Amino acid sequence: MLLQWLGLKPHRRVIARLNAIYVTKAAGQQMVEVSSVQAIRDHGLQGDRYYNGTGFWKATDSCQVTLISMDDLRKVKRRSQLDLNNGSHRRNLVIDGIKTKVLEGQVFRIGEALFRYQKPRPPCGYLDKIEGRGMAHALGRHSGVCLQVVRSGMLCIGDTVEFIQDDNH
Repeated sequence: MLLQWLGLKPHRRVIARLNAIYVTKAAGQQMVEVSSVQAIRDHGLQGDRYYNGTGFWKATDSCQVTLISMDDLRKVKRRSQLDLNNGSHRRNLVIDGIKTKVLEGQVFRIGEALFRYQKPRPPCGYLDKIEGRGMAHALGRHSGVCLQVVRSGMLCIGDTVEFIQDDNH
C-alpha cells in the first residue's frame, strides 16, 4: 500500500521457497544434496553434470538447470512407494509453495540468480536405468521443468522464489 501511495511499482513478489538443491558430477552418478550452489549465466549450476558437460542428454536435449516442486513430488508419492527425498527424481532444485505450471513463461529470482522457464522436463527410460524401474512412470507429467540461468548468483536452501514484474532484471 505504501509503495502505491508513493507511486512506486513493486518489482517482485514472493511466491515460494527453495527447499532442496541437488547436483552430481556426471551422468548416472548419485545426486548429492548441497546447502548452496553458484548458478552461472547460460551454463547451469557449478559442479553439476550439465555445467560440466557430462550429462546424459548433453548433446541432444540438456537443460542448464532442472526444477521440480514439492507439489509434484507429493503427487508422485501418493501414486507410488518411491522414496523421492534423496534426489532420485534427478532434478536440481526443489521448490515449495507453488506448482511448476505457474512458472511457465516467467522470469524469476531464486536467491541472487535469475532464471527463465524453458520447457517441461519429461522423464525418460534412462531415469529407470539409473534410479530403478518405475521411476519414469511414477513421475509422469509431474517430472519438473528446464530453466535457463539469465543472471549468475548464489542459491541457498531457504531462499525465496520471486517473480520478476518487469523486463529490467
